[in-house]
Amino acid sequence: MTEVLSQDEIDQLLTAISTGEIESEGDVKKGAETRKIKIYDFKRPDKFSKDQIRTLQMMHETFARLTTTSLSAQLRTIVHVHVASVDQLTYEEFLRSIPNPTTLAVINMDPLKGSSILEIDPSITFTVIDRLFGGPGEASKINRELTDIELSVVEGIIVRILGNLREAWSNVIDLRPRLGNIETNPQFAQIVPPSDMVVLITLETKVGDVEGMTNFCIPYLTIEPIISKLSAQYWYSSIRKGGTTENLAILKRRLDTVFIDLIAELGSLEISVKDVLNLQTGDIVKLERNKVDDEMMLKIGNRQKFLARPGVVGNHMSVQITGRVEHDIESEEMFKEVEGGE
Repeated sequence: MTEVLSQDEIDQLLTAISTGEIESEGDVKKGAETRKIKIYDFKRPDKFSKDQIRTLQMMHETFARLTTTSLSAQLRTIVHVHVASVDQLTYEEFLRSIPNPTTLAVINMDPLKGSSILEIDPSITFTVIDRLFGGPGEASKINRELTDIELSVVEGIIVRILGNLREAWSNVIDLRPRLGNIETNPQFAQIVPPSDMVVLITLETKVGDVEGMTNFCIPYLTIEPIISKLSAQYWYSSIRKGGTTENLAILKRRLDTVFIDLIAELGSLEISVKDVLNLQTGDIVKLERNKVDDEMMLKIGNRQKFLARPGVVGNHMSVQITGRVEHDIESEEMFKEVEGGE
């Protein structure tokens, strides 16, 4: 039996729809159409947030700049390295995306657990080898495994690159990467199960006119202990903190090798140039000192720093520091100027 609405009930429904208390059928359909649905693949769970991916990209942009400089100097040719992309995928997908044979360096990520993979495109590998062997470094279509001599040359290149990697990661962790072994077949480089998630940093590399890709693959299990540090806020704060302490240590090391004059001033006297020109051997000049045993001034550079007494050690003249100058007016003024400039 069909229920029939009265006129009052119809008026109430129309009023509710016009005031928005009840959504019309069109509004319901429109809301369903505009709703965004994100597909989630449980076989490939996202392990890294966008902020963490962005931080990894900034870290390895520093690594790319350092590698560009070091390889350009070593190969004596123009080298360009820059970050093309940072992606997260399964380890199996990474292995399928690289050629066979190729150059796969297994890197120990001490103090982090596990290893990572540095994969260099064969075209880049053979161009670098040709360049180091005295060749022009032209593009070649060689597709074979490396000989023992070529392996030793590539090891030297990778060790140099790992030094740049350590510096790029220094704001997050004191990484000490070490080269484990070099493989040419991707199937022999099983550092994690195929279904495990990894982060893949792809670097576009150009040596002269030859272009190729260099991939740096880091398993999530390896990077998990420091995942909380992979944020832009932490990274920038580490740069500020590390910059002051590191720069201070560098300045101290450099100052250790600086030579500066140490002056023991017995006294002073103002005389005319004419009197200086008339001085002869045996003349006595009376300095502005009250007594012979009065303390003398010890200067570092041109600044008064210590009080001292003259003496002899063996056959050498010497001074004994007896105190410190309490108020170094020049130093205080200079310090104030520096503070004002900052």
